[in-house]
Amino acid sequence: MRNQLNLYLSRQATSLPRYVLEQLMQATLAWVPGLPGIGLRAMVYRTMLQMDGVAAIEDGVRIRYADNVRLGRGAYLDHGVYLHACPGGISIGAESLVMKNAILHVYNFRNLPHSHITIGARSLIGESCILRGQGGITIGDDVYLGTLVQLLAVNHVFNDPSRPISHQGITAQGISIADGAWIGSGAIVLDGVKIGRNAVIGAGAVVTRDVPDYCVAVGNPARVVRDLRRDPLPASQPELVVY
Repeated sequence: MRNQLNLYLSRQATSLPRYVLEQLMQATLAWVPGLPGIGLRAMVYRTMLQMDGVAAIEDGVRIRYADNVRLGRGAYLDHGVYLHACPGGISIGAESLVMKNAILHVYNFRNLPHSHITIGARSLIGESCILRGQGGITIGDDVYLGTLVQLLAVNHVFNDPSRPISHQGITAQGISIADGAWIGSGAIVLDGVKIGRNAVIGAGAVVTRDVPDYCVAVGNPARVVRDLRRDPLPASQPELVVY
C-alpha cells in the first residue's frame, strides 16, 4: 500500500509539500467562476507555477507538476484544460490559447531525456486536443490546431510476438510544428514527424512522415497534394468572404 501511495504521489507533484500546496491552492480557487476567479488565479497561482505577466485561467482547469508549467503574458487556459507537466515541463507562449477540455500531458514516467511540450506565441490549441509529449512536442508561433487534434510523440515497440506489447518498451522521437502551420480538426500527428512552416494538414489526416514548408497534406496516411509556393491557391475566391 505504501509503495502504491508513493507511486501515486510521484506522478502528481515534485514532492509531498508541493503536492499539498498545489492541491490546497486548486481546491480553494480552481472552482471560482468568471472574472473574479480569473483575477484570483492570476494573482495566486504565480506562487505555484511560472507566469510571465498576467495569464487567464478559467475555472475547472487542473494542473499537475505545476512548478514545471510556464505561462507567457496573456496566455489563456479555457474551462476543463488539463496540464500534466511531469519532468520536462510545459511552456505556453505569450497570447497563446488552450481551449476547452484540451489535454497536455508530458507523460514522462520513464526518465525520458527529451520530454516536454513547448508552444510558441499567439498559437491556438483547439477544443479537446490531446498532446502527449514523451518524445517532446515543439509548436512554433502562430500555429493553429483545430478541434480534436492529437499530437502523439510516442510509439510502442511490437516486434516480439512472444511478449505483450506493453512489456516491449516505447520509442519517443518527438514532434515539431513550425511557425504559421494549420492542423485541421481531427488530424493525428504521429511520433517523429516534422511539419514545416505555413504547412496545412487536412481535417482527419493521419500524418506519419514529414511535411515540408508551405505544403498541403491530406488523407490517411497523409500525402502532400500541393506546394503553395509552386502551385498557389487563387489570390481571391469571389464566393468566399474573408474576415
